[in-house]
Amino acid sequence: MKNVIEMASANVRLEEGPRVIEQLLIECYLRPGISTKEMARKTMLPVPVATAIKKELIKAGALKQDRGVHCTFAGNDYVEQEWGYFGLDKELYHKLMADGMAWKSELAELLMDWNDLFQARPQANVQIDQSKCTLETSLKRAVLCLREHSLIGKQVLCVGDDDLVSVALGFLLKRLFPGRSSPKTAIHVVDVDERFLQYIRDIAKREDLPISCHHADLRQPLQEELHGRFDCFFTDPPYTMQGMSLFLSRGISALKRRKGLPVFLSFAHKSPGFTLAMQQELVRMGMMMKEITPHFNDYEGAQMIGNRGQMIVLKTTEHTTPGHTDRYEGALYTGEVNRTQRIYRCRQCGEAVLVGQDGDFDTIEQLKRRGCSNCGSSTFELIERKQASKSDEKANLR
Repeated sequence: MKNVIEMASANVRLEEGPRVIEQLLIECYLRPGISTKEMARKTMLPVPVATAIKKELIKAGALKQDRGVHCTFAGNDYVEQEWGYFGLDKELYHKLMADGMAWKSELAELLMDWNDLFQARPQANVQIDQSKCTLETSLKRAVLCLREHSLIGKQVLCVGDDDLVSVALGFLLKRLFPGRSSPKTAIHVVDVDERFLQYIRDIAKREDLPISCHHADLRQPLQEELHGRFDCFFTDPPYTMQGMSLFLSRGISALKRRKGLPVFLSFAHKSPGFTLAMQQELVRMGMMMKEITPHFNDYEGAQMIGNRGQMIVLKTTEHTTPGHTDRYEGALYTGEVNRTQRIYRCRQCGEAVLVGQDGDFDTIEQLKRRGCSNCGSSTFELIERKQASKSDEKANLR
């Protein structure tokens, strides 16, 4: 049974790659008696192709035809032991896999239980474009991972994780496997911010979640031991072209060399010109867009993007390759790429303060924490915004 997926893929010469055969076998495991037409619909394959795969899996002893398609004993054992499905709460699984927002009612108790953990996260560092999403968004991302067949028994990577997606994934697994964890699932986090890494480590240890954390400055290539080992990754990069390209490149370097692996890219809604350039960069890296969901992500205090962002699900192809493989030394974060100066006025005494490039403070958050130097108030209003001059930028680069 061990090489049944690779053998079936080779015999059918499936352009989609072996991952869709895994999905088909799992559908038969979870829905015994499923029709061939329904298998084709679930895997988005033409019926003749689904039929050809079914025949290969029957020949290999993984499936049998008897009033619909079923896994054999050997097929069931393979899915449970090799892919980690043993002990799965199938009733909950089917509810979470249904379309729409039904998952919210199923996981309402968990949303309440986890709220304090998410509220106690370290403060966002806006200088590296951190903007924390809500608890509901983190869990929604975890459910999306499940629906893409990329959670149970998989190796999952979070490229940056101030959103605690790794924690949401871990808690969702605990709910799906009551009394035990899915032994084949592993979740890894890479981040430059040690505060968030330690916070995630503490939760993972206390709650027995399968999460490992790695300190990494993504301007540098990922550690060699992380290359080529993951089945999917999440990233919510800086909302610059450079940030998106670099974070995706580091994630791609960590993926297994297989077609059809999903990438979950959270990004701001952008102008048509930026979006076109973004799509061209994705094509350059050999990535295919599977779906785009506007307003998928909700953020805490991200007024600049209207507190909302889109979820873009990408898929790898035979042409997928990182856009960046070496050290990156250019501008990356929003404040580096779009150098601006902002003048704020104290609402209490009227004192004007320059924030941003060559200002007294780098960010408004820093100004609020320090308070007005004249009266101590922490309430300010923006009265002017301007692009930093070329001479300012050159001076900053020297």
